[in-house]
Amino acid sequence: MKICTILGARPQFIKACSLTRKIREYKLKGMDIEEVIIHTGQHYDDEMSKVFFDEMGIPLPNYYLNFGNLSHGAMTGRMIEEIEKILTDYQPDWVLVYGDTNSTLAGAIAASKLNIKIAHVEAGLRSNNNAMPEETNRIITDRISNILFCPTEKSITNLKNEGVEFWSDTKHFLSGDIMLESTNHFKNLALKPDNVLIKKNFILTTVHRAENTNDPKKLSNIFDALKQISKENQVILPLHPRTNNIIKKNNINTEGITLIPPVGYLNMTWLLSNCSVVMTDSGGLQKEAYFHKKPCLTLREETEWSELVESGVNILSGWRKSDILNSFKKVLIIPQNNFSKQLYGDGNCSAFILEKLRNY
Repeated sequence: MKICTILGARPQFIKACSLTRKIREYKLKGMDIEEVIIHTGQHYDDEMSKVFFDEMGIPLPNYYLNFGNLSHGAMTGRMIEEIEKILTDYQPDWVLVYGDTNSTLAGAIAASKLNIKIAHVEAGLRSNNNAMPEETNRIITDRISNILFCPTEKSITNLKNEGVEFWSDTKHFLSGDIMLESTNHFKNLALKPDNVLIKKNFILTTVHRAENTNDPKKLSNIFDALKQISKENQVILPLHPRTNNIIKKNNINTEGITLIPPVGYLNMTWLLSNCSVVMTDSGGLQKEAYFHKKPCLTLREETEWSELVESGVNILSGWRKSDILNSFKKVLIIPQNNFSKQLYGDGNCSAFILEKLRNY
């Protein structure tokens, strides 16, 4: 069985490492299975991309496409064109895509046009905000995939509400969440970041989502709230290069916030394990906060991980300063027993996925 894996962003590296490790394990057992990796370059930066391959044992990509820093349409179109050439040459049995990036959509479309089977890991997620490019990517990728691996019961429900039973040749399974498997594997290898003074009970924060960073009013509100919070709690923010450029361009004041360069997965794992609260507009980090039993304040109006909100471990604040500050008071008193549910499976997702692909 020949698998072509499409990667392009940090969360995809984290998800891919468990499955890639399982593929190598199967090969050592003599199973007829191989993988090639295409890195689209969507979020490429040495500090944010290469470090994940180095730390997590993911083989270096067989193909690297440098398609970052383009508009959504141009990026996706160029990716489709180049991925199609690789797939035509390699002729895989499966194209494996993760999550909701432009790379995910491009890989799925290229495979669909060539009648190559598509497996979507982390299928069925919906934020119900069609203004998000990620929502479009999720919906289209799900609709043209052959196998949908759903991380939660909620994602299964979303697909059923859209009529998945009537999509010809599409199978869907509750697989659990593959990021949980990565967290369990690497949590004992966590490394404290160097060259930063870290205080007790710090707040771990990330801000990179386009809906926030592309709007100076929203971004200013978020950073004004973070500055206020930082007067009593250290706010540590690994700064995405794109966000950093926008902050400088708009002269946004970050005084009092501990800004650090982007960190690798093992450093981020340490920060997650040792923080008191997570504040983020990321999708993946909301789940990782749950895996580490940390309350999360999400700097958005909605989330694709609605089960976290329903379980009382995640509060949606939006972008307004007053709403963030009010939500922050609430997130500080979230009880630990709210983390007792097994929302994302048992941490054995990769073996389940490979068995379904081999027996399709």
